[in-house]
Amino acid sequence: MILPKHTIVSNSLVKETINDSQFQPCGVDLTLKEAHEFTDAGKIDFDNKERKLSGTKKIEFDANGEVKLAQGCYKVIYNEYVEIPDHSAALAFTRSSLLRCGASIECAVWDPGYHGRSESLLIVHNKHGLVLKKNAKIVQLIFVKLEEKAKELYSGQYKGENR
Repeated sequence: MILPKHTIVSNSLVKETINDSQFQPCGVDLTLKEAHEFTDAGKIDFDNKERKLSGTKKIEFDANGEVKLAQGCYKVIYNEYVEIPDHSAALAFTRSSLLRCGASIECAVWDPGYHGRSESLLIVHNKHGLVLKKNAKIVQLIFVKLEEKAKELYSGQYKGENR
């Protein structure tokens, strides 16, 4: 079951929104706070003992509040702070307007117990690039109710990120 707008709002599952227009009938639009370009390679292993996240460099917004992105991939950070309750998980989907501009967002599952200002991967497929305004709506986050409360909650290194 997907949680409706009134449940998301009344339980304050998403904080620090820009305005109420972000709340949709079955989710909430997350907006662009920052875009970063990757500066080096990362490394992923089985037990995270050798994990190394790729370095990034923040791309500054110009005087018009825009970032101009060439074809490629970028890390994005959202304005909103998300809190996933113990009875739900969350999934994000690229907004259709972003898809129609030739770009998409890739992200992981938001597990029960996670809270933070999340990051995702923006892929600009369009060979002509993409211009994004600060606070652009880029994904819709939906909350999916679990069959029962999770017995274990997220406790990974990204909990509380980008506070």
